[in-house]
Amino acid sequence: MVDDETRDALDAGAGRHAVVTGCSSGIGRAITEHLLVEGWRVTGLSRRAVDLGEGFTWLGCDLSVPRDVEAAVAEVRPVDAIVHAAGFQVAAPLGRLDPAALEGMFAVHVGAAATLVDALVDRLVDGGRIVLIGSRTAVGVAGKSQYAATKAAQVALARSWAAELAPRGVTANVVAPGPTDTPMLSDPARASSAPVVPPLGALVDPVDVAALVAFVLGPHGRSITGQALVVCGGASL
Repeated sequence: MVDDETRDALDAGAGRHAVVTGCSSGIGRAITEHLLVEGWRVTGLSRRAVDLGEGFTWLGCDLSVPRDVEAAVAEVRPVDAIVHAAGFQVAAPLGRLDPAALEGMFAVHVGAAATLVDALVDRLVDGGRIVLIGSRTAVGVAGKSQYAATKAAQVALARSWAAELAPRGVTANVVAPGPTDTPMLSDPARASSAPVVPPLGALVDPVDVAALVAFVLGPHGRSITGQALVVCGGASL
């Protein structure tokens, strides 16, 4: 028997279509799986192939290459929501910054977001949703300046789009997690900046991030736009 809360969630997503990047791992996968449970159809973009069952379509794409992004979504329509969750982190202190790392993170976090939304905006329904997965580090964190800068740029994108698309009832927001329990935490590229367990005593669960994204995409997210919503286990305190 389906309880009232589950029934409401299923009703909210029934028949709707989301495009989600980074669907093969981490937060992107958690979001994809959550939306599928809610009854959404999901088109997922990633480099690594993944099969997430009924309602899911995978499109191979190198998100660091604009023409790949454009080609991948050329036939995707209509779209109710766009979620850009793909990302990676390279951390280094001043004196050891790598220009290539900044270029790569900017391409995926900012360039891919801009290319994806620009390609799909005319196919995004009125009243649709845009969510970028950012980071609480967007406010600035020692040893992560390059990563933080790319995540801060996402906030600027979302706020600009929120203002531009408000007449269509389209919302644009950033969901900004703190240290989250994903494979990215063990990536050697961030070895110089080890994750710190937040005050609430545990790393953020990707499922919690996914649930917040689903709320923003749902009917009760219609009044939230141009915001950076932080879910960090108290790391911002």
